[in-house]
Amino acid sequence: MGASNDIEIDTATERDLDGIVALQEANQPERGGTLSARLSRGQIEAMLADLPLIVARRGVAIVGYLLAASKPTVAGVPVIRAMLAGYAGGPGAYVYGPIVVAEAERGRGLAQRLFESLRTRLPGRDGILFIRADNSASLRAHEKMGVVRRGTFRHNDHDYVVLSYEG
Repeated sequence: MGASNDIEIDTATERDLDGIVALQEANQPERGGTLSARLSRGQIEAMLADLPLIVARRGVAIVGYLLAASKPTVAGVPVIRAMLAGYAGGPGAYVYGPIVVAEAERGRGLAQRLFESLRTRLPGRDGILFIRADNSASLRAHEKMGVVRRGTFRHNDHDYVVLSYEG
């Protein structure tokens, strides 16, 4: 657990689910966001039971989160299934993302802090993610984190980049 600028980075608990779902909704494309999937509360609960989910809290408000799950837990999500068909990583690899940061908190290194917290909690394991090819800000941010491009795929008329890091 760490805090700076009044923001605490911690492992998510059941009490954080409403805040995660609300922040996800605020970042859907129809609201100007860039998320490529909408996960149900049940899917997020399954992820919470599977691997650590990381949240950023300002007081009780969720101002950022990073989801993660083993491949079998999220393989039913169509865009993730398409990604894994193109690059699945090694046997112990997991899927992570999205990293979502509230608009008011962007540009302060919060995505990097969430990412570092996840890596600390899952040492020695490879993480795989995808980013829409036209999301240059997210691609730049992940490359600064040391994530490497592994390939591309197309899903629902959008091009995506598959990236990963080695634990």
